[in-house]
Amino acid sequence: MTEQTQTETPIPAREAAEPASEPGAGAVPQAAPESQAAPELPPEAASAEPKKSRKPLLRGIARWTAAVLVCGAVGTGTALGITAMERTDVPGLATESDGRWDYPKLALPALPEGALRPFTDGNEGEIHHADLRKLLLPAPAGATVDPKLDGGWVGLDSYLALMKEKDRGEVKQELADSALRHVAARGWTMPDGTTTRIHLLRFSSVAFSEAYKDESVREVSAQLRRLPDGVESAEIDLEAQGADVPYVSVYAYQEQPPYGPEQTRWAYVQAGDTLALISQTRKGGALTVPFRQTVTLQAQLLG
Repeated sequence: MTEQTQTETPIPAREAAEPASEPGAGAVPQAAPESQAAPELPPEAASAEPKKSRKPLLRGIARWTAAVLVCGAVGTGTALGITAMERTDVPGLATESDGRWDYPKLALPALPEGALRPFTDGNEGEIHHADLRKLLLPAPAGATVDPKLDGGWVGLDSYLALMKEKDRGEVKQELADSALRHVAARGWTMPDGTTTRIHLLRFSSVAFSEAYKDESVREVSAQLRRLPDGVESAEIDLEAQGADVPYVSVYAYQEQPPYGPEQTRWAYVQAGDTLALISQTRKGGALTVPFRQTVTLQAQLLG
């Protein structure tokens, strides 16, 4: 695999009122009659009077300035405290979880120098030049990672183990004929028991990737072969199928009731020369929200 040489690229007042006018502001002053004009002060009185009248004024200004500074400091501290808090820590702003998992911040991996991302001009072959392992969706917070599926390379048997035993031989031969290049995988289990498995298969060309996807979808739709191990019948999962990512095809399914103690949802995500198989199994029923979230995020990384 080509070494990475580039940096990663990151992957959804009211105006203050006008101050009140001072009493009498705007009034035109009237000239005092000459008979009532203020008497002229001696020179020494004229110089002493302003000093005496300024002291109360200066003390008042100092007191108001101190009060404004204190209030401003308190207000600023409150604002900084709120912006530094999580939304759920602020009284009145707490929100309940909608069922989505807390995934790390995602970023597209670096490319070898001079390489182009798929679905861009100049990459007509829709080839993923990035390290396939870096295109795997990371495990969300709280997950227990499967040590056998820790985001590294895996053998083909790891992928085939997801299928019914009677179908594995035929699929293995088909993948051999398709010149499959690499398989990378990651798996984890959440505290509620949901087990997730993601396998990325990179083919030698987009034609092989699409052909394998078409055959797999056709077999599942016909209820003939390639159902996950333990699944007897399937139906289209319209919720997850709605994951809309440009240039990426998503085919999602769920196990039809009645099923056993567990239910399985799975999806094929085909993007250029790479195909992802995402499966989730949970006792009592695989949940819609985390499954669609997982499918959408993995599709975005491949797109």
